[in-house]
Amino acid sequence: MRLNGKTVLLCNCEGSMNLNGEALAEACGADAAFPISSHLCRAQIETFKAAVRAGGPVVVACTQEAPLFSEVAAEVTPDTAVNAAAKFAPSTAANFALGFTNIRERAGWSQDADHGNGTAKIAALLAEAALNIAPTPSVTLQSEGRCVVYGNDEMALDAAAQLADRLDVMVLLHSGAEVPPPRVTRVPLLSGDIVRATGHLGAFDLAVRQHATASVSSRARLVFAGKMEATTLQCDLILDLSGGPALFPGDERRDGYLRPDRGNPAAVQKALYDLSGMVGEFEKPIYVSYDAELCVHSRSQIVGCSRCLDNCPTAAIQPDGDHVKIDPFVCGGCGHCSSVCPTGAASYALPAAATVAERLRTLLLAYFKAGGSRPALLLHNPRYGDELISILARHGRGLPANVLPFPLNEVTQIGLDFLLAALGYGAVRVFILPGPGKAEESAALMQQVSYADALTAGLGHGDSRIMVLDQTDPSAIETALYEHATADSLALGSFLASGGRRTVTALALQQLHRAAPEPVEEIALPAGATYGAIQVDTDNCTLCLSCVSACPTGAIMDNPASPKLSFMEAACVQCGLCRNTCPEKVIQLQPRYNFANSARQAVTLKEEEPFACIRCGKPFGVKSSIEAVMEKLAGKHSMFQSGAAIERIKMCDNCRVVAQMEDGEFNAGPQRPLPRTTEDDLREREIQRQRAALKQDYEAGKADDD
Repeated sequence: MRLNGKTVLLCNCEGSMNLNGEALAEACGADAAFPISSHLCRAQIETFKAAVRAGGPVVVACTQEAPLFSEVAAEVTPDTAVNAAAKFAPSTAANFALGFTNIRERAGWSQDADHGNGTAKIAALLAEAALNIAPTPSVTLQSEGRCVVYGNDEMALDAAAQLADRLDVMVLLHSGAEVPPPRVTRVPLLSGDIVRATGHLGAFDLAVRQHATASVSSRARLVFAGKMEATTLQCDLILDLSGGPALFPGDERRDGYLRPDRGNPAAVQKALYDLSGMVGEFEKPIYVSYDAELCVHSRSQIVGCSRCLDNCPTAAIQPDGDHVKIDPFVCGGCGHCSSVCPTGAASYALPAAATVAERLRTLLLAYFKAGGSRPALLLHNPRYGDELISILARHGRGLPANVLPFPLNEVTQIGLDFLLAALGYGAVRVFILPGPGKAEESAALMQQVSYADALTAGLGHGDSRIMVLDQTDPSAIETALYEHATADSLALGSFLASGGRRTVTALALQQLHRAAPEPVEEIALPAGATYGAIQVDTDNCTLCLSCVSACPTGAIMDNPASPKLSFMEAACVQCGLCRNTCPEKVIQLQPRYNFANSARQAVTLKEEEPFACIRCGKPFGVKSSIEAVMEKLAGKHSMFQSGAAIERIKMCDNCRVVAQMEDGEFNAGPQRPLPRTTEDDLREREIQRQRAALKQDYEAGKADDD
């Protein structure tokens, strides 16, 4: 059976799932029933081979036997491309001829799979798996196997000995470390302390102080001879066994840098195994795409938004003038920058945000179309989430039939737009499964959850629509899912999540506002939110319009014909550039979401009559600004001590120059000295010589008289 141009093969896995081909076909909008195999990977493998021979993309609803299917497909059609990501995510890439999706652990092996929402859930998973998704761009990392083992005892020597046959290894021991010399020196032995480390897999730079080389005559312990000096070492890989602080922020995400627990021999051996294979070329996804035109980091060296810089755990993001730059070789793919960026300048690319939105819409709408009710979404990363789901399916009750798993490369990549879109499409609850040891990385995510909670609570939908499952016990997670998976339904929306992040958020909030039990026009948001207004102290505002030139989104506007300050709330991202730029410090941010139509219209904040030039009458400024300048300069600045100089402040630029010329003060200054020439210097030298000779003759004559 074909779905979205793909041949979909279903198997009930030896009867362990109750699959209804007719019901699934109707739910998916197919024109005929889905054939159901029972042993597709073994006895009925010819069914799979026939689908491959027929050509076109094939999706197999099984991930356990994906290696077998891939091998068979390669034998039948050598040019078959296999979705390598399918082992941990739905097959959704159009450029792959063969992909896989897991309906067994995620749906079929559930205690309530045969009741109510079971068929609808499988239909939704199949519809998502049949989507066409463009591949993610990547960068190439090159490693020649140059490895530095950094330590302070014999563990470093033992590790280097194990790697010596596979990598080009050198050992760097802490200065002052007392280590017995090896019987046979197989790798270079150096001493020194790393004071700074930069770079990535294939291009690390280590700044080392007190660098020295081991003496060949070392006897009881290694002695390092030569001059202790600072140097820089280049390498492709680093094994850090020093037991000290990590050399990099977010070290677990730095490719090529391994820092295993010294007290865990298994972890050390795994690190050695991983390092031995890090030679050659490697493709690394470009996790984040960046559009500098949308960035609101700073203007004129005044910083406004620094959310991405503050939340990047690997320091892959650095200021770059009025914008920022993201190093794709250092980026670890956590997605924090994408989740907190107010404009979408930084957006996650594995896959693109539009792709994630399309998956979300397809999954939930297909679930409702198939007759499902009250869906809940389970967001998880495939490395931890798939394993947990498998444990629940094999040893517990499995996922509730209305809980739709939604794998993401990192759950921390999602932001307010995704959370609200999920609720706007009809999800009654969103569960987030960050995984163990992710508490420190979840701060930005929790902030986005707090904004979503404030909005749903403000509309009367409740403040617990989004739940973070931070438990580590699978049984506790299973209990939480079954206890909280059901909730009051929200109105179903079918809007297209196209456009930028703020557009998607606005569409979702419009849907939630229409279905709100308590619709309101304005909801206060926590500090740091990217929606809101500005408050201007109009009494002290001089209409200098510095805020207009600083605003990067055009939310603050002026009027070329008259002194006027206007504001459009829908365009404000609360970057704070207007507040930080204002010389009078009269602007404050007010985080909120305004549903009123006035938020999408320009509202006048302050307007004054223009100040007319006292000489020609031409309007050239604002009365309050001119008065403020006069108050600050009159009698307080050396150039504005006279009445004429003060009067010129009230003139336009042309009249000011004319008045200055008429007053004779133009370029006024002391008399310039006459220029000196070489002849002047020679003449002065001769005069001094003659004076000295006369003085000498006078003193000689006086001595004779005595």
